[in-house]
Amino acid sequence: MKDGILLIDKPAGMTSHDVVGRVRRLYGTRQVGHTGTLDPMATGLLVVLVGRAVKASEYATEHDKGYEAGLKLGLTTDTEDVTGRELTRAAVLPAASAVRTAAEGFRGEGFQVPPMYSALKRDGEKLCDLARRGIEVEREPRPMTVYDINCQTENEAEGDYHLSVRCSKGTYIRTLCADIGRALGCGGVMSSLRRTEAGGFTVGDAVTLEALEAMTTEEREACLRPVEELFAALPILRMPPFFARLALAGNEIYLKKIGADYPVGQRVRLYDESFFSLGEVRDFEDGRAVKPIKKFRLE
Repeated sequence: MKDGILLIDKPAGMTSHDVVGRVRRLYGTRQVGHTGTLDPMATGLLVVLVGRAVKASEYATEHDKGYEAGLKLGLTTDTEDVTGRELTRAAVLPAASAVRTAAEGFRGEGFQVPPMYSALKRDGEKLCDLARRGIEVEREPRPMTVYDINCQTENEAEGDYHLSVRCSKGTYIRTLCADIGRALGCGGVMSSLRRTEAGGFTVGDAVTLEALEAMTTEEREACLRPVEELFAALPILRMPPFFARLALAGNEIYLKKIGADYPVGQRVRLYDESFFSLGEVRDFEDGRAVKPIKKFRLE
């Protein structure tokens, strides 16, 4: 079996874990994971890791993301989306111009309190599982960035709007919708969600589960992308064969010995004739060196 990245266009009604289960069956391996949960009601891009590529999961969640979302104003629910239990309903809705101004006010850096209906864990248990049992716990605000947000009117009288959002990791669109509604004084919930971008990939390059199931084994393997694409934004550090062998054995390689110069903390893709490891520059007693932190090729 080949290893690599599989881009899935997730349908509504399935959990991310459901998708992982289907991929495990199709590729005949338990080594399957993903780089960022999508809610069951959400559709769109789910980046799935197959085989040794699952080792990249802890380093592949930092990526920015893009979403298309429905915003329903005049309503609040316990889940911050239209599937939840209704809490309040407003009699008067704001004008479309006020909605666009409020939405654009969330552009930039800020803090967000994660919703209870999320995959975050508290003492080993998902917040959403606690919420389903009627338990609410304190959540600390977390930093997030909305790089761009565009608000389009769909039905002003009904309070229906469409949001296009590009944001950092850790941004919850359902909470963004609720925060916009709160800022307008009428309440708001997320009515739909589709992830369009993640980790430099787009949903246009993704395949549906139905299409994947109809493929031959060879065709499915051809859908797997090289794992180094997860780190495409990082610089490439090519090593002579001798130093590459040392790095593959887990040794740090001093930058001055290979004529390289990167600041401490910089992550790099390590190559000889091909990609073999993710590395990080660290400060050692004899100077800066790159330390392999996750190998993706067996020797």
